Formats: sequence, structure tokens, C-alpha cells
Amino acid sequence: MENFRNGYIKEQYLIDDIKVGDTWRVFKILSEFVEGFENLSKIEPAVSIFGSARIKEDHPDYKKARKLGQILAREGITVLTGGGPGIMEAANRGASEAGGMSVGLNIELPFEQKPNPYAKKVITFNYFFVRKVMLVKYAKAFVIFPGGFGTMDEFFEALTLIQTKKILPFPLILVDAKFWGGLLDWIKDQMLTNNFIKDTDLELIKVMEEPEEIAEYIKGFMKI
Repeated sequence: MENFRNGYIKEQYLIDDIKVGDTWRVFKILSEFVEGFENLSKIEPAVSIFGSARIKEDHPDYKKARKLGQILAREGITVLTGGGPGIMEAANRGASEAGGMSVGLNIELPFEQKPNPYAKKVITFNYFFVRKVMLVKYAKAFVIFPGGFGTMDEFFEALTLIQTKKILPFPLILVDAKFWGGLLDWIKDQMLTNNFIKDTDLELIKVMEEPEEIAEYIKGFMKI
């Protein structure tokens, strides 16, 4: 564990660094909320698109996300992403190419995350939880491509908020049945079998493959 900890820079841990006396930090957090609300209040309807930051331009998922961004933009739907590379870049790129509103909510990280050049509006956050509020608050749907821990975090966060009725329900669409199949099987075999969730909770999740069917489903939900 000590060797594991030695590979990190202590100053980068924002949450660990909060102390009782750091009341000024509350105002910094508040300012991020205010900036987010002011900048995003007129972007609706929007769809938040998630997925791996490590996927390259020649990857099939990149091409799908780019295509989806184009289709949504042509329908007047804002494409909202985490603002970074990979799937986020692809979705922002597609929306920008189609002349639509392309928004990136960037997060300051010690690696990986730099704003992609295709978001017409970029807001950078220090705190994940502020950024997550913005990605949920202004979304009419979540489209979640294959990804890592951050992608899973966004998926389960939205799923929990809808399940507990903290936000109005909206489509949660997982792209690529092969990638998500193992996770969904585990949810059914373990969570559902042990009565940790209900059958109706599973109905909150949709699995789709192609950009066209995803866009049609979202349009139907929005009644466009």
C-alpha cells in the first residue's frame, strides 16, 4: 500500500485536502455551481454522452459516437459531454460538424483530461460532484458507451437518482450489448436475485447498438 501511495502527489487530492477551517473552499464550490447554471441554462434540450477517454479516432465506438452527435445536432438537440478526448471528443465533433450546439464540461485531472477542440462551449470544473450535477440537470437522456470507472460512475449515479425519484426519469441507454452484457447479467443474478433491486428497476435501462435507433428513441421520449 505504501508503494501504491508513493506514486501520487498529495496536493492533487481535492477532497482529502478539505479541512474544517477551509470555509473559503465552500465559496469556490458555490462559484462553480453558479457558473455552471448561468452558462447552461439555455442549452436544453440536451443529451449527455459518456464513454472512455482512451478510445482513438479509428475505433468503432468513436465512429458511432460521432455519428450520434451529428444526428442529434441536426434535430436541434444539444450534445453535452465531459469535454475530454475519446468518446467525448467524438460526440462533440459530430455535433460541431452538423452545426449544432456542442458543449464540453471539462474536469481538471492530473492525466488524460484535456478539453477537446470540438466543443463550442467549454466549462472547466475542479470538483467532480459539481460537474456531475450539470451533466444530469440539463440532460434529457444519457447515452453511455463502453468505458472505465468514470463511465460506470456516471451510469450508476443517474440510475440511482432515477430509482430513488430524486430526478425525473429519462432514458439511460447503454451502447454495445456485448460490452455491457456481463454487468447486466451480474445485476440480475446478484442484485435482483437477492432482492436488492426490483424488476421494475431494470426497465430503467435500455441497450442499443446503432446511432439511428438511439436517436429515434430519444426523439420519441422528447416528442420531437
